[in-house]
Amino acid sequence: MDKTKILIIEDEEAIADLLAYGLNKEGFLTRTAANGAEGLAELDRFQPDMLLLDWMLPDQSGLDICKKVTANYNIPILMITARSDITDKILGLEFGADDYITKPFDLREVVARIRTILRRLAQANQNVEEAAGKAALRFRNIVIEPDERLVTKNGEPVELTPKEFDLLTTLFGHRGKIFTRSELLDFVWGYDFPGDTRTVDTHIQRLRKKLDAADLITTVFGIGYKFERRAD
Repeated sequence: MDKTKILIIEDEEAIADLLAYGLNKEGFLTRTAANGAEGLAELDRFQPDMLLLDWMLPDQSGLDICKKVTANYNIPILMITARSDITDKILGLEFGADDYITKPFDLREVVARIRTILRRLAQANQNVEEAAGKAALRFRNIVIEPDERLVTKNGEPVELTPKEFDLLTTLFGHRGKIFTRSELLDFVWGYDFPGDTRTVDTHIQRLRKKLDAADLITTVFGIGYKFERRAD
């Protein structure tokens, strides 16, 4: 079985070395990059299964890299930073990060979070395949191709981030079911969120706009969201 490959973009050499050493001992295959430009180039060369990304890098913001990665790659991102404010955490999640850990950290917690993210991702992919029977999902002029993680509208690709895609398939796969925001965070992001749930609202708004489906992805006031049973 191939080892899970993890790219570490971290400008503090001691921290990068610690992460690489610890993750290698846990059975992962790692590479490190000391800045954003080097990290983005390494993404194509290494083709990692997961990214550990520092918020503050010498040449560009980790948030900018996060946005680029979610737009072009389908890999989970764990952000590592000294910033602990809850607003910063929400911002990181809205830019596409899957989880967030603050410095100083215990290496055991980093490993646990990585394994949790990877386990949730594997389960989400399995659920999509089982629900879809590996066949295309259709509603109105929208087609969802689970195997390719592709969404088209009127035959044209719709650019969704990995989290937007997972949120869409979660809602569509349980049409009529009302999800609370906390449930959607658990299903899609895969952890108990310690702050408010605005990141779910932001992703819902983007989905509605991109798919022109405000009347299908509906708000249940005081509770959360659901995908209406009708899909015509």
